[in-house]
Amino acid sequence: MKIKAEKAVTLISVLLIVFLFAFFLKDILVPFIKMEMAHDMEGAQALLRSKGILGFFAVTLIEALQMVVIFIPAEFIQISSGLSYPFYIAVLLCDLGVCLGASIIYVLVRTFKFNNETYNKTKKKIDALSNDKKRKKARNTMLLLYFLFFMPLIPFGAICYYGSSTDLGYKKYILTVATGVIPSILTSNLMGAAAKAFIMNSLPLPVLLLIIAVLAVLLFITIFTFLDRVYFKENDKTPDSVIYTALFKFAHFLRKNKQDLHFDDEKFVNTDGPYIMLCNHQSFFDFYYVKRFIGEKNVSIVVNKYYATRPFLKKLAKKSGLITKKLFTTDMTTIGGLLKTTRAGYSVMIFPEGRLSVDGASYPITEQGGGLYKKLNVDLVLVKIRGAYFAKPKWRKAFYPSDIYVSCERFISKEEAKRYTPEELDRIISDTLYRDESEDTCNVYHQPNKAKGLEKVLYRCADCGELYTTRGFGNTLSCTACGAEHKLNEHYLFESGNIRSIHEYYEKIKELERETLGTVKLECDVKTKIFDINGSLRKREKGRCTLDKNEFTYKSDGTEFKISMNRLHALPFSCGEEFELYHNDEQYYFYPEENRDQVARWALIADLIYEENNEKK
Repeated sequence: MKIKAEKAVTLISVLLIVFLFAFFLKDILVPFIKMEMAHDMEGAQALLRSKGILGFFAVTLIEALQMVVIFIPAEFIQISSGLSYPFYIAVLLCDLGVCLGASIIYVLVRTFKFNNETYNKTKKKIDALSNDKKRKKARNTMLLLYFLFFMPLIPFGAICYYGSSTDLGYKKYILTVATGVIPSILTSNLMGAAAKAFIMNSLPLPVLLLIIAVLAVLLFITIFTFLDRVYFKENDKTPDSVIYTALFKFAHFLRKNKQDLHFDDEKFVNTDGPYIMLCNHQSFFDFYYVKRFIGEKNVSIVVNKYYATRPFLKKLAKKSGLITKKLFTTDMTTIGGLLKTTRAGYSVMIFPEGRLSVDGASYPITEQGGGLYKKLNVDLVLVKIRGAYFAKPKWRKAFYPSDIYVSCERFISKEEAKRYTPEELDRIISDTLYRDESEDTCNVYHQPNKAKGLEKVLYRCADCGELYTTRGFGNTLSCTACGAEHKLNEHYLFESGNIRSIHEYYEKIKELERETLGTVKLECDVKTKIFDINGSLRKREKGRCTLDKNEFTYKSDGTEFKISMNRLHALPFSCGEEFELYHNDEQYYFYPEENRDQVARWALIADLIYEENNEKK
């Protein structure tokens, strides 16, 4: 009897609320909703003001109605109230309306098991943002509701239907609702107040736009801070952090609809990890393509420390669980990061070449990791990327649309890895990941400027051997010394002559440079930037770099050092800009004062000398 009496009281309460809605329906609700559909903000403002005290009730009731119905957006009434009433009254009325709507939803769901069809369409999105761990305790449910209220594109009503379906008590539920919606209500009403000032000609349009932009930024900062420091606090400094998610959301924004991704995961054994995923490196966005291949599960990424040395970037990298690596330098911090990450149950993505392909073919892997991978005692996943190099080669600024293919070439279980020596494992990795993009042209490029900037890589004429005489115009690479021309077709292959591809042209240059290794001596005056161990710019200076078969030397008025070529694995470079290296935990960037295209030669000569020294060993 007691339960029946409670349901009867509840039903009477709901009917009274419905009656109140009906009471205002004729004069306020119907005209207001019509104005809302027509986006008639001035008419809505006049309507609310004309109703006097009834306008207060109208704001509250309309807000509540939109909560229950869900599909009607709440921003219109919030901005309208901000236009019509003093700011503090508008905020209070909207919040009361939200609480009234949330209470009605709570009653409908808990007592009458009401099921809203619009909510059902939104439920999948909400479920995707929650997990069992966060549903177990009331505190976690409250945090999830706060998180959802901060998420764009999820109506308040849908969130309340979800909250009512959990085990959360009414007091905690309504407290969460009342406080969780405040940032959005404040922003909408402030926009309304600013618009009112603009309409009354007391606020210039640029100031109005500035206020709206500032409010949007403040709302974003509030939401981001809450997610980072409260809801996802336990995920800080891991790949499950808010920063990590934002990184890939931003990459997705930049690359979506630009490249079509195709995945072949047949050999990617269903494993929860942790595993080490090793990939060839064709373009800057390879990390994004591979992450899309992996799916929902987040993995840490080993990145060039260059991208995490500046104070702000360093903090972002740390908070997102990235593992930094000094290129071509033994870095115990990286090894520690790999151990810590895999032991925490996270998988890791590594590009063992350490740098982007220069000519479409994979670089040799100079830093062998077979021994380390065996000690980590995890599975190895070998992944190959195709189609990314010519879409955005190292020497060109523009992206070309293309199809990107990501495939699992081999899966090596940790048990299988134990059967190989480190050298055998390194050889398997190197052979499996090798890729020459010109051997399998999976895209067609009709752009008219495919050779533009190509001289920054193919700096020497393969026909006459002259240095720095090549020029890329349109689709043709020509030599100003001998007049030789090589024209690229739609597959980035040369149409005629004895050189078929960019990779073959680069190999010809290698042959010419190998002949000079016995006597080679490169020298150039440079402008230098020196960054300390914390990534702060310590010094700018001018100096002189020298490289011969035995050592690399740098000398300026305040700095001088030498590095044996046995220890210098490579000189990473940016086409037509600079080459770089680490020395005593500091990072040096060298910008030639004349002919910036020579940086490609410095890098290639360093590679050839290291290769020759390695063969002798």
